[in-house]
Amino acid sequence: MANRFTRHIPNTVTCCNLFAGCIATVMAYEMRYDLALLFIVMAAVFDFFDGMLARLLDARSPIGKDIDSLADDISFGLAPAMIAFSLLRESDWPEALAPFASWLPYAGFLLSVFSALRLAKFNIDPRQTSSFIGMPTPANTLFWASLAAGAHGVFVGSTYGGVCLLVLVGLMSGLLVCELPMFSLKFKNLSWRDNRLRYVFLLGCVPLFALLGVAGFAAVIVWYLVLSLVTFRRGQ
Repeated sequence: MANRFTRHIPNTVTCCNLFAGCIATVMAYEMRYDLALLFIVMAAVFDFFDGMLARLLDARSPIGKDIDSLADDISFGLAPAMIAFSLLRESDWPEALAPFASWLPYAGFLLSVFSALRLAKFNIDPRQTSSFIGMPTPANTLFWASLAAGAHGVFVGSTYGGVCLLVLVGLMSGLLVCELPMFSLKFKNLSWRDNRLRYVFLLGCVPLFALLGVAGFAAVIVWYLVLSLVTFRRGQ
């Protein structure tokens, strides 16, 4: 049973997640994508440990669940939407879309809408206790932060860069709320038999980070999606 002090530790860590997400959002607006990525990684670390600490300290509470969702909607909903918005602001557009160039960047905020829907579904879906249905919001956020920090030049400066980003916004928004089962990285033990998929995923991440550096985060998310899709199709 948590005492008067320890029961506040998980919620404090959750608030650190929220604080890091707020800073990441500001950094994204200022187009300082490397710092946005840094604070998003920090938010993800805090998000990982708050639940673990709540279980270890037996300090789970209704307010903890609510504040966790609120924090996640900033760190993993608003922050990636702001990254997409800033990238779209920088992008060039084909001549046919040029008259709408000042309005199109706001489409990036669809990510925050679908992230909120994803988080709400997660809270009430009993199927998602040990795995996920749809892309987890931290994965989507790391994808966008890595794309902005490590592959900025691929999209910004290209005539069709903005169009490609809009397509990605639509695709990732759909993945957040789709019914595709996706595996969790939580290890209940270290055996190969019980965690083969997780080990294959982690081993595949090594060359991606070695070859792509910061942009490796985006490639890792794609690798995660591919493995989830292949596993789902084999299970049908």
